Amino acid sequence: MSEKGEITVLTHASTKSNSLRTTFPISIARQFELKEGDQLRWILKAENNDLIIIVEPIKVNNRE
Repeated sequence: MSEKGEITVLTHASTKSNSLRTTFPISIARQFELKEGDQLRWILKAENNDLIIIVEPIKVNNRE
């Protein structure tokens, strides 16, 4: 992963929804040993005209 991070693209989650979705980079999933079914808590903060997104993994089935 580069110093500026990875780039993903937002797409519509479905044709029946206004929600957007993006791909979670596999390098991050591997680094934090995330697996299918794990949940992510998204915390948003605005500081100095920057959007800071904190993502906390919530592992299922006590796989931590």
